[in-house]
Amino acid sequence: MIDFTHIPANLLIAYTAYLLGTASPGPSNFAIMGTAMNSGRTPALVLASGVVTGSLFWGLLAAFGLSTILARYSSALVAMKIIGGLYLLWLALKAGRSALAANQVVASTTPANASSHFQTYLRGAGMHLTNPKAIFVWLSIVSLALPPGARIGDALLVVMGCALIGVAVFGSYAIAFSTPMARRIYQALRRWFEGALAVVFGYAGVRMLISSTPAA
Repeated sequence: MIDFTHIPANLLIAYTAYLLGTASPGPSNFAIMGTAMNSGRTPALVLASGVVTGSLFWGLLAAFGLSTILARYSSALVAMKIIGGLYLLWLALKAGRSALAANQVVASTTPANASSHFQTYLRGAGMHLTNPKAIFVWLSIVSLALPPGARIGDALLVVMGCALIGVAVFGSYAIAFSTPMARRIYQALRRWFEGALAVVFGYAGVRMLISSTPAA
């Protein structure tokens, strides 16, 4: 059993902030939910692993001097914001087309091939790798957790702890929404759910494109 009394207060604050951020509704969580209900548990877990990978990538960079890199290559964030916004709009278009399509039978849970899983994994990673907001969320978490002059081991503790939280949160979404009951509900309300996904992705994409700063 974990003894929280021996965990520094600043680390607990950072972990709590990351937990609230990952558990709150957003494009990544909705994508995992939709994949779980439509395609089953394994594809949803693969998508979740891609999301965690993308988050871990920015976490490691933030812990090891990302702010210095941003100061030198700030124009790259503008390009990333445009790419991320267009990517979310593409996801919105796909969800919208699915919502307008005739009712379909829920996909079989028969294991997909490796290529399909790899594409699903890349889709999850792409949602975080093209999201500039994820960068600044990590920068804020690292600043909360690491005092000036912190050691490399301290930085790794922050990132790996948050990564475990991400695995637990995103994995829980994949498992909870891939149950037979959830999939039956999805089949009955598929077009409404896909329509809601289109709105979520579309709003997030437009907001990212028109934001005055990449962190907005």
